[in-house]
Amino acid sequence: MVWAPAAPVAGWGMAPGPVAVPAPSWIATRWPGPIGGPTRPVLVGVAAAATVAAVSIPLTRAGIGWLIAGLAGTAALVTAAWPTAHPADTRPTDTPGNTRPTDTPGNIHSAGAPGGTRPPSTGSGTRPVGTGSGTRPASGPAEGWRRVGWVRPLWAAATVALLGVGTIRAAGWLFVLCLLTAALTATLTITDGRSVRALLFSALVPPAAVIEAMPWLAKGLTRSAGSGRGPAVARTLVSVVVSLGLLVVFGLLFSSADAAFAGLLDQILPELSVRTMFRWVFLFVTVGAALLGAAYVLAAPPDLTGMAADPSRRRLHRAEWMLPVVLLDALFAGFVAVQVTTLFGGSEHVLRTAGLTYAEYARRGFWQLLAVSLLTLLVIGAAARWAPRKSRTDRALIRILLGALTLLSLVVVASALFRMDVYADAYGATRLRLLVAVCEAWLGLVFVLIALAGVRLAARWLPGLAIGTAVLALLTLALANPDRLIAEHNVDRYRQSGQIDIAYLSGLSADAVPALDRLPDSLRDCALWSLAAGSRPDDWRETNLARIEARRILAERPATSRRFCPT
Repeated sequence: MVWAPAAPVAGWGMAPGPVAVPAPSWIATRWPGPIGGPTRPVLVGVAAAATVAAVSIPLTRAGIGWLIAGLAGTAALVTAAWPTAHPADTRPTDTPGNTRPTDTPGNIHSAGAPGGTRPPSTGSGTRPVGTGSGTRPASGPAEGWRRVGWVRPLWAAATVALLGVGTIRAAGWLFVLCLLTAALTATLTITDGRSVRALLFSALVPPAAVIEAMPWLAKGLTRSAGSGRGPAVARTLVSVVVSLGLLVVFGLLFSSADAAFAGLLDQILPELSVRTMFRWVFLFVTVGAALLGAAYVLAAPPDLTGMAADPSRRRLHRAEWMLPVVLLDALFAGFVAVQVTTLFGGSEHVLRTAGLTYAEYARRGFWQLLAVSLLTLLVIGAAARWAPRKSRTDRALIRILLGALTLLSLVVVASALFRMDVYADAYGATRLRLLVAVCEAWLGLVFVLIALAGVRLAARWLPGLAIGTAVLALLTLALANPDRLIAEHNVDRYRQSGQIDIAYLSGLSADAVPALDRLPDSLRDCALWSLAAGSRPDDWRETNLARIEARRILAERPATSRRFCPT
């Protein structure tokens, strides 16, 4: 029950008893938001990082600018969250909004309270300072960052590493995957969700934080102006303007005095135009809003500690979950027996029993086995969640039946990977085939983690670790240089079989140039023609090691031509 003023009755009087009003919503209870507004360090840090991002981020292709923007944003959030709280960020316990003074008119009297006072309510709908779910102790914006532990720095480092992939790899599809994954790891950095429900709730935090941060920003600006710190903010803005003015004046003088320095400035500074200004404004607003939302979450993190599964929830009876799992175990065992024969029998067994070529056998089975792996994860998760585990027999059945299904699933994963390897040997490697093979290998690792969690029937660490292994797999793929791996595999296949898809290889990124350079001259020209024709110098934002290496190789070879390329 929430204590609130009663509805007015006859005249100006108030009803003598408490009136129950609805408690705050579930989200509002877990995430009441920060008190007051952002402090000046928060505003300055967000503005500075947004400015760096607006100037450095390249929108055309991957480059070092994304890494610079990621480092600036991380530094801004760390700096904003680290200082101790400003007095304006704390809420005293005797002011309106917490417990109402007992000598004010209209106070609600509680039965049995001496002196007509009301003891502070501790119901689920109240939010006293420093107590209850969803509240923040009066310790300022550093409260969420002090409880950093060891997980958040790993998510933050993963975010920066993912953004840094654009510095070493030129494949656009790979960087898009890294960029989307960086958004996920950045969310986990500021929310620190652990359970499945907490991770799902974390996905709702960023858009809500950006919206809620706008009135939070207005409060911070209003508070700065009303507390006498407005002139300090104005002095900071004046300092920025003066600094820019000095840079412009002295930069013009130095460029006029030395032609080499003028050429360097021409490479560093972009051409000022309406398009450039629009891009700067768009990136400043977008990145600034995102960073302000992140600072909002760090100032008052949502309470995700109570979102773990309730151990007292209703569970299924033993026969209700055993029947489908036992049948699945039997089906998987039969399939695995056939797969073991196939894996060790080789191509002769396939041709003799299925009447298919090795390539046809691989092509017809991989995607189905990938779907089986994904569905098996859902089955194991549902059974582990709803199966009873009160008695020793129940726990033993969970370990035996789900453990058997997990181990059999590992054989299915191995069979799928074997089929994909055969498929790539027969038809060549492509980006899609490589990516789904990596996904299948990651699913196998998840099954291993599930088997380890089944030993003690405790898996609070499993959701976060599964996401962490997926991030690690993506970073490993980026370090392995997927486009170059694809090109090398197809070049080796051409030397063995004489078959190659030049049209597909010519569409790869600059990462593949060192491998494609191994082809015979005519095929090399066809494969590199589009890359040579589309090659242009990068500005400093688009600095990319793969494109630098590709331009060096192309410069050492004669000009490529498409004249004799097969259609």
